[in-house]
Amino acid sequence: MPVGIPLRALSCFGIAALSALCAFHVVRAASPVADSVSLAETAMTWSTVKYATDAEDGFLSGSLDKNTIVDRTFRARVLENRYLKVTLVPEFGGRIISIIYKPTGHEQLYRTDVGVPYGIKAGNFYYDWLMVYGGIFPTFPDAEHGKTWLKPWAFEVVKESTGEVTVAMSLKDNFDYSARPGKFRSSTGIEATYYVTLKADRTALDTRVVLKNRHDKAIRYEYWTCTTLAPGSDPKNPKATAGAEIIAPIRTYSTPAWSANLADGDESAGMGRRRFENLRFFKNWPTMGIAYAAPDMQGGNFWGVINHDNEEGIFRIADNRLTPGLKMWTWGFPSFTGETDPRKEPNEWRPYVELWAGVSDQFFHSADFPALGEVSIPETYSPTVGMRNVTHANENILINLSAKASSVAVQFFSIEPAAPLRVTLKRGDTALFDDIVKADPKNGNRISATIPDGSSGEQVKLTIRTTNGKELIAAEATIN
Repeated sequence: MPVGIPLRALSCFGIAALSALCAFHVVRAASPVADSVSLAETAMTWSTVKYATDAEDGFLSGSLDKNTIVDRTFRARVLENRYLKVTLVPEFGGRIISIIYKPTGHEQLYRTDVGVPYGIKAGNFYYDWLMVYGGIFPTFPDAEHGKTWLKPWAFEVVKESTGEVTVAMSLKDNFDYSARPGKFRSSTGIEATYYVTLKADRTALDTRVVLKNRHDKAIRYEYWTCTTLAPGSDPKNPKATAGAEIIAPIRTYSTPAWSANLADGDESAGMGRRRFENLRFFKNWPTMGIAYAAPDMQGGNFWGVINHDNEEGIFRIADNRLTPGLKMWTWGFPSFTGETDPRKEPNEWRPYVELWAGVSDQFFHSADFPALGEVSIPETYSPTVGMRNVTHANENILINLSAKASSVAVQFFSIEPAAPLRVTLKRGDTALFDDIVKADPKNGNRISATIPDGSSGEQVKLTIRTTNGKELIAAEATIN
């Protein structure tokens, strides 16, 4: 049996393809034209060090050989419009492995160059080991990556037209094996479908996770969407740098006892919480660790990362009443400063920011799944350019709005930049700015206006509409 690949997970490339790479091929539409979206199929190769697993995906003792690198080939699907090139790998965890923002040519997601198994026999994971590939992917029914991160998900085209492509990746939890039965669940029967949609003229990717409990009784479960973020990166070598900042509507965080060293330099906010300001910046993570938004995200509907090296970001926009948990993880900034050539010195330490959205507040805090219930979690993933912060967001537009005594400043990024916009800034009934603005998908948009005799505590209101008058977003800022 080929090293590292369970026989039941072999793709239609066949066993022979595992010893020789498949040639790049496309079986669907070619590159898209303007105002359209396309779906293509291709082969994608990922390198890992040599290892082997058993029939249940448990790690085979003694099989790890970090001196030997092997290649694994997957069938990948590519969704593309004029703004985004999105690559999916259903065969390895049902994941979105790449989002390239075409106006800048930069990658938004991290992925490993050489995968290295870690946590072997440490008791942390369902299979008693884990390996980072990267991207955005669903995890369930347990914490710590769940059961499905290495499983092949079924793939289906739901809709394919010039205006929209929607695909679905699906899997049922019928897995009973666990290296730690007292810590992780046996089969729950939960059915998961991960819908991914790309529309023409839209700079964002829309997804929806649908979970179904077919049992006539309630069950306990966890669901988390894992994202490995490295916006504004070289597509051939994506990574988070010293310029990476976590942008999230939180003021304080909590952390497990073993991660307490993350709090170095932070002041206590009481109740076991620490102030988040220091930990926003990847460069301030001294080592690996976990931080949770605590007590919550203040009703915010977005979080993400901005790379201040080039002011490019990637944001998840969603209803966080459905996913109140925000877990943050990095390997620590030394994973960037001490990075080595992974093909000469393979290791599991990786420079990226890992943010998770969960139906519970922390790992190993289960939620109730009602009998015969269904959970649906819509998410929008949008790159941004030209923004130093995000204060408001929805599926149409992301905004950074601030006001001082003498002026108001707006940065915004439109998710449908081909449509002209009417931007209005008001203090009370006084218009400070009111004009038609063309969205700039390469640089973002900036607007500033003078506030005559502005007073601290007054409100400034921003409204962005279509030229037909449909309101897309509204936000307020207090003059300080």
